[in-house]
Amino acid sequence: MRFLLTDEQRAFAGSLDAMLTAADTPAVARAWARGDHAPGLALWSRVAEAGVFALTTPEAYEGVGLLPVELAVAFVELGRHAVPGPLVETVAVAGLLARLAELGDAAPAKRLLPGLMAGDRAATLAMPGEGLGQRQGPYALDADAAGVTLVVTDDAAGHGSGRAASGTHADGPAWDTDVRGPGRSGPAAADRARPASLTTAAGHGPVRPSADPVRRLAEPSGAGEVLAEGPQVRDAAAHAAGIARLATAAQALGVGLALLDRTVAHVKQRTQFGTAIGSFQAVKHRLADTLIGLEFARPLLYGAALSLAPADVAAAKVTACEAACEAARTALQLHGAIGYTDELDLSVWLRKARPLRSAWGTPAQCRAAVLLA
Repeated sequence: MRFLLTDEQRAFAGSLDAMLTAADTPAVARAWARGDHAPGLALWSRVAEAGVFALTTPEAYEGVGLLPVELAVAFVELGRHAVPGPLVETVAVAGLLARLAELGDAAPAKRLLPGLMAGDRAATLAMPGEGLGQRQGPYALDADAAGVTLVVTDDAAGHGSGRAASGTHADGPAWDTDVRGPGRSGPAAADRARPASLTTAAGHGPVRPSADPVRRLAEPSGAGEVLAEGPQVRDAAAHAAGIARLATAAQALGVGLALLDRTVAHVKQRTQFGTAIGSFQAVKHRLADTLIGLEFARPLLYGAALSLAPADVAAAKVTACEAACEAARTALQLHGAIGYTDELDLSVWLRKARPLRSAWGTPAQCRAAVLLA
């Protein structure tokens, strides 16, 4: 059995790396954080042209079919370059609409997927409510920049009336936990029997602060158009949550790899007592531990992409995100005081690790999914 990427997959990663390197993505991310979406949307069109959003979409809707390994490859590169925007949510929306079409409700896919594939608009997704097996506030990532915001609700959730818990969460403010995806034990049978619906949002509330200023969270507001109703929406939402969790894991791995690369370059240049600090044994050990964590996450990620089993995806998600957080701690420590500054591009990646850790499934949720499989 072959566990390595194919030549085509490596070439795909290389082409994305070259394109994003030339795009000066830290500057694009900083502009996005200020609310200037123009550079980010220009880059968005190039990402779409590269075929990233087509990786969860059937050929009938201008996609290439569901290619989860290529999806993971792409999102590792997007994470390595800190590309802003609702990238995960857009491929999740594409997967949701594609699954709805497979289940017999093709109208939403025919209407929305061509525009998403062409990069004409971004999409974001909110799936609040205990009835859908989740525990989160009804916030959507980058709703202020997305061309379409979709909301999945069901009767158990009061059609989107749930609110985030007040106070703080172990991973940060309640609105920054981004908890999406299956809950600890999943929805009860009675919940699964309730009808679900997919609607558009007419607008959004104020943008909420985040540990990562590039991640802009807002609550969808206003009753929009109902696109689909029935049990097939629940099935499609679960499929979309799995795609989102896999893509988030890949994005986190990319963030961790970028942090490690920048830290290695820094310790080769920074000197103490006339010697590069990278030659110190303690520094070498710290970097080696970080590398081992990231390399351990890599095969879990691609194995999960091959199987798409919920437990495998959950294991990859928690492992990649914990490795990224460890890479962030290592980078901060070995950069010293300059690691805390906004002026250093390193801060663009440092601030991503923690929110990604809880996006589309907290570590506790992911571990529970593995243990209960």
